[in-house]
Amino acid sequence: MDDATESPTPDPAAQLRIDATLAIPLAEIECTAIRAQGAGGQNVNKVASAIHLRFDIGASSLPEPVKARLRGLDDRRITRAGVVVIKAQRARTQEANRAEALARLRELIGLAMQRPKTRRATRPTRASQRKRLDDKTRRGQLKASRGKLSE
Repeated sequence: MDDATESPTPDPAAQLRIDATLAIPLAEIECTAIRAQGAGGQNVNKVASAIHLRFDIGASSLPEPVKARLRGLDDRRITRAGVVVIKAQRARTQEANRAEALARLRELIGLAMQRPKTRRATRPTRASQRKRLDDKTRRGQLKASRGKLSE
């Protein structure tokens, strides 16, 4: 048996639904079956049950703002080239691992869909300004007292 087998071509109409407003065609997601790592005896040694999922952010049909936020996420699963790489090997079956990999991709894209809150500029309170100046004065006096004593 091959070490890695290509998954069957998905139905062109099949889509991965991210939320009520966004879905990605499964044709944009590349899933490859590979042998899983770790303990498992004959099953893990013979069967390509792990799934290696690759999703190219740049070539996807995601809206541009979502693509930009997805690239900007600090996540080790996103390469410098802008490709999301997810490896799922927890389950014993290929189907379960494929479902888990797609769920992880959905979750990652869902994070990128959330717009960051816009920061509102605020002014420091009068009490905090007073405290800061008092602390500065106290610190300056402490440093001045460390100098040589004059007679």
